[in-house]
Amino acid sequence: MIVLDFLSKGKSGDRRAEPIAQVIGEKYFSLLEVIVRPDSEIKQGDKLYIGQGERKEVDHIKKRIKVGELTNFARSELPFMIEKMVKDNQEKFIQIFNTAQPISTRQHQLELLPGIGKKHMWDIIKERKKSQFKDFKELHERVNLLPDPMGMIVKRILEELEDDNIRFRLFVAGPPKRF
Repeated sequence: MIVLDFLSKGKSGDRRAEPIAQVIGEKYFSLLEVIVRPDSEIKQGDKLYIGQGERKEVDHIKKRIKVGELTNFARSELPFMIEKMVKDNQEKFIQIFNTAQPISTRQHQLELLPGIGKKHMWDIIKERKKSQFKDFKELHERVNLLPDPMGMIVKRILEELEDDNIRFRLFVAGPPKRF
């Protein structure tokens, strides 16, 4: 998990004043609020471990949250953090262009990315048959007039985070369940 914002006194309106971090998951882009141990020194951009076993900085996970529940600072940092995560894991995200399949007889997974219509979809499929894409730069060079591929993925991730009713998800876990 990567810290988007850290509130050392918690959020105003909370019953207890405890240090809270708003974080985003690196694998499925889950947004969480976690309670941080009082003795921990964390800042925006730090990586936190929340898995099984001993957690150094995190006491416990408070809840899963939506984009609308992020602080203004966390919300403003979100696109930049996602862009950094996509750039740092380029080989993972380029695979959508190498392996995307049809969803139905009328729609393809590639068409879920902003800026890709039928023409770009067919150009990508034709080029990947020759050889798989190694990075975003190569994809951009081989597919004629293709907009920024990394930007497409960042936009799609943001769309999936913000829209609970999105039908097909490529990158983000479904919305948090409310009981």
